[in-house]
Amino acid sequence: MSRPDRGTRAMHQALPPALRDAVDDFAEHLSRVRNRSAHTVRAYVTDLVSLLDHAVRMGCVDLSELDLSVLRSWLARQRTTGAARTSLARRAASARAFSAWAHRAGLLPADVGAALASPRAHRELPSVLRADQAAALVEAPSRLTRPTTPSATNPALTDQPHSNPALTQPAGRSTSGAADGAEAVSLRDRVLLELLYATGVRVSEACGLDVGDVDHGRRVIRVLGKGGRERSVPYGVPAQRALDEWLRRGRPAMAGARSGDALLLGARGGRLNPTTARQIVAASAETAGLPRTSPHDLRHSAATHLLEGGADLRAVQELLGHSSLASTQIYTHVSVERLRAAYRQAHPRA
Repeated sequence: MSRPDRGTRAMHQALPPALRDAVDDFAEHLSRVRNRSAHTVRAYVTDLVSLLDHAVRMGCVDLSELDLSVLRSWLARQRTTGAARTSLARRAASARAFSAWAHRAGLLPADVGAALASPRAHRELPSVLRADQAAALVEAPSRLTRPTTPSATNPALTDQPHSNPALTQPAGRSTSGAADGAEAVSLRDRVLLELLYATGVRVSEACGLDVGDVDHGRRVIRVLGKGGRERSVPYGVPAQRALDEWLRRGRPAMAGARSGDALLLGARGGRLNPTTARQIVAASAETAGLPRTSPHDLRHSAATHLLEGGADLRAVQELLGHSSLASTQIYTHVSVERLRAAYRQAHPRA
């Protein structure tokens, strides 16, 4: 079973053995048969343990006693404890998925979750940068200053930008060969930002790239997305230049025994982790004078700018790695809202 938090593990252990086994078998099905990510399996398991714990409290001693009234009672309790509509919708989806699986596995006499309704989640429009703001963001690493505090691997290497001029040094360029430590980090930050905006990949996908995943001749990267689905995503000339500089001068300065084939590296030489990548994006946005920005905001911006530039919705779906076109269609709403905002601002009779 995927490793849930401590509270969920305690509830899981307190379940009757048959229900506990059902949870474990469902998690195994999601992981091995459905090829769901560890994060997704963990979310389903957390919801399912909560549901079965509620069922036991209602007097269910066997899985066959689980019915629609128990599912509805569980969701109602979640609502009274303040769960958001998005959380309720996800938990209802988890219950339906478990019910369908349990029925197919012969553990439930009927698919009791098929009739379970869930509140329609409000989808907030994603935060989108203007094209000039995105350009300022990806160029920010060249203006960042770096702390002189030594790292454990290289005295000049650190992942964290610093805002205090008394504690920092400028990231200057060396004329040839491998970059110095501060510049290597700056080159790494620049290529990360360029790739996130140029391709619209998820931050986990960017951090998971290997050197061999980059096809320099065709200017595409091979991305392993959700559910183990692989796709090829193109990138442009600015990203290629950033990649060339990083691979020629930045990566050799940061590489170590732990680097392996990872394309993007952390200060200690291992693969860059998504948490550090998010910090890099946030620091670069601050340097560029932009509102707080996340890697997902760059993904939203890339998709919106593609659609506004005339890209086909299906092509954008493929580039983003969405399994459903419905996930991509939200960006058409973003574009319409931007058009409406421009109209209200500019038209005399708006």
